[in-house]
Amino acid sequence: MKSNKIRILVIFIFLLGVNKIMAQKVFSVKYKSDADVKVFVVDYKSQADLIVYKTKYASNAKENKGLWFFTDYKSQADKKVFFVDYKSQADLLIYFEDYKSQADWKNTSKKHLMY
Repeated sequence: MKSNKIRILVIFIFLLGVNKIMAQKVFSVKYKSDADVKVFVVDYKSQADLIVYKTKYASNAKENKGLWFFTDYKSQADKKVFFVDYKSQADLLIYFEDYKSQADWKNTSKKHLMY
């Protein structure tokens, strides 16, 4: 009986860790120095490294596929982003999409920025 409880606990902890690694909960910070990633919003999808869909619910923001949920508090976020004014200042170029199915990486070499 005790080994079953331990197994369940280990599985639970593992699942929490996997969810944390793949989640895309972001918070927009006011200062560049507070950011994990500096992003610039491009005008055209073809210019983007990542096509982002903003979800309404945190539970929809999973995996590193461009499904972002913007949190109300910095402590709730997995990544802190700062929106820069110039493309040349950015680590990541994003385009906001209206359709969830369109969210995806276009430049997979930058995928590590959101892990």
